[in-house]
Amino acid sequence: MSKPIIPIVPAEAPAEARLRRRRAPKGRQVDPAAAQELAVWLGDAPPRRELLIEYLHLINDRLHGLPAAHLAALAQWLKLSAAEVYEVASFYHHFEIIKEGEAAAPALTVRVCDGLSCAMSGAAGLLHKLPALLGPGVRVVAAPCVGRCETAPVVVVHQHPVLQASAGSVQAAVQQGEHRDEVRGQIGFDAYRAGGGYALLLDCLQGRRDADAMIALLDDAGLRGLGGAGFPAGRKWRIVRGQPAPRHMAVNIDEGEPGTFKDRWLLERDPHRFLEGMLIAAWAVGIAGIWIYLRDEYHGCRAMLEAELAALRAAIPGLPPIELRRGAGAYICGEESAMIESIEGKRGMPRLRPPYVAEVGLFGRPTLEHNLETLFWVRELVERGPAWFAEQGRHGRKGLRRFSVSGRVREPGVKLAPAGITLRELVDEFCGGMHDGHTLYAYLPGGASGGILPERLADVPLDFDTLQPHGCFIGSAAVIVLSQQDRAVDAARNVMRFFADESCGQCTPCRAGTAKAGALIASERWDQPLLAELSQLMRDASICGLGQAAPNATDCVMRYFAQELQA
Repeated sequence: MSKPIIPIVPAEAPAEARLRRRRAPKGRQVDPAAAQELAVWLGDAPPRRELLIEYLHLINDRLHGLPAAHLAALAQWLKLSAAEVYEVASFYHHFEIIKEGEAAAPALTVRVCDGLSCAMSGAAGLLHKLPALLGPGVRVVAAPCVGRCETAPVVVVHQHPVLQASAGSVQAAVQQGEHRDEVRGQIGFDAYRAGGGYALLLDCLQGRRDADAMIALLDDAGLRGLGGAGFPAGRKWRIVRGQPAPRHMAVNIDEGEPGTFKDRWLLERDPHRFLEGMLIAAWAVGIAGIWIYLRDEYHGCRAMLEAELAALRAAIPGLPPIELRRGAGAYICGEESAMIESIEGKRGMPRLRPPYVAEVGLFGRPTLEHNLETLFWVRELVERGPAWFAEQGRHGRKGLRRFSVSGRVREPGVKLAPAGITLRELVDEFCGGMHDGHTLYAYLPGGASGGILPERLADVPLDFDTLQPHGCFIGSAAVIVLSQQDRAVDAARNVMRFFADESCGQCTPCRAGTAKAGALIASERWDQPLLAELSQLMRDASICGLGQAAPNATDCVMRYFAQELQA
């Protein structure tokens, strides 16, 4: 017979201690000084749960981090649990939580982009040199692609991007002291109006245009979404328009795909052409409110866009409400439902589908989602006509595409070229050819997730649906060109490292699969059967496109670059 369990009863505490323990409130206590400081920063604005990320930015910008005391004060102000605030703050790369007793982050952080284009241009050397050069008061960290691949390597000093960076230019930027990005030279509101801008929008708002005819025009032109998925724009407008009101609109300018920078490039030059296209779409679909989600790395674009939106609102009354939201460093928020979660002030985790965001999107309402370039085309398509757009193209394809080209070419940048152009034609006709001393070896046709193709497939038309037979896709048309001085194996390691860091962690196939794949390809000799099995599992079982597309680069290396694995 087992012995009876005798509970151990602690000696009774003194009555005074028991009373003191009962009177202590539960949970983390709010520091009055932190609460007062937060109240001053927030002013009299009423608390809004969906602005949690904006409030976190406010604290992070002022204190170079998120002290635990301020997070507790924010939770109390929003009437949220501390866990709800913490889970959001800890999800995004650009927030740094400072726990109790920890030293505050350095006042200045220098981020060295280690995306593929910057890695090919010497980012590793900068990461090695800068800590000693800049001294102990400056923190130097590696950062994922910052969306300026045409000027690689790029180093961001606080909020100021140093383009084609060298150790000396970064040191000079640190010593200058003012580290903010600024956009200059854009076509402002007055200049845009003088060139005929917003005449089309006013025609729409004043009843001189028909919404059905506008949607049919997009169908006739064959305009497809240019953020990556390529869904027909006219069909998307029609689907959302058929949903019950109120309907919302979300504009995706997160642009986190390594190798992609065309949306930033367009925004810096002609912001109102995009805004007019956005407002025409809102009119045609019957949109009640618009949210623009801009990636955090585009600090100068954000300040410029706020000023241009103010000028637009003052000049044209009656527009739907437009809110500009700031990302916080999460590639996954380029996925439409993850972006919507982030706009709602949550972790940017993709939703299970169905329902689709066109039916149940932002704040539970039907939502029209587009990227910047798609909307940028609207005015020009109406003015020139769908036949003009459709007659463009090469090799049996129709339309025009803006390609973000970086890597080993003489003239990287955004190239407006016919849809269906080949990589060889794109490099020779639009990029000035390869750099001196470099010959074409391989290329990524669709950024980090689009796969890697060898030089012998440089004559395949670049467009939707043309690259899938080769295990690739065009996505957002981010083209990274490799030469004989590069290895496809190293490119695959770079992009898989990126995916492992950027996985939101929601589903096991992606969370564990990217990490496992990264470990497997670190070896010079790959376990190819195991990698193939892992790749298929990730494609079949991942919730969203990140996990489904992450194996493309490794699969392409095994398919086209076997000689590198046998070296």
